[in-house]
Amino acid sequence: QVQLEESGGGSVQAGGSLSLSCAASTLRNTASTYCMAWFRQAPGKAREGVAAIDIDGTTTFAESVKGRFTISQDNTKNLLYLQIDNAKSEDTAMYYCAAAARGLIWCNITTLLPLYVNYWGQGTQVTVSS
Repeated sequence: QVQLEESGGGSVQAGGSLSLSCAASTLRNTASTYCMAWFRQAPGKAREGVAAIDIDGTTTFAESVKGRFTISQDNTKNLLYLQIDNAKSEDTAMYYCAAAARGLIWCNITTLLPLYVNYWGQGTQVTVSS
């Protein structure tokens, strides 16, 4: 069982920055077993993958956030991060931390569907005002 808890959401003006964190119950073991990722869901839209990080540190991003978002993890502190820079109004959404069993999927956000995720956090709201 992996427990995930996001924090750091809030409001930011367009062009600004925001940092999200995800505390995992056992990220040190989780990172070797699970692909860690961030998803988001805007009102009336499907949940979409934003960024993923593989065990070797390889990161992948959705095309819409490339160059603006950074995903990283600190296994010693059991934390996963998402740095949002140059925020846009279309980034407004609930952001979810996710863990997907590594053996069953390719840890690449472009192919990681929500149905492959084994554990979700409760979400943290990000609102970007123009």
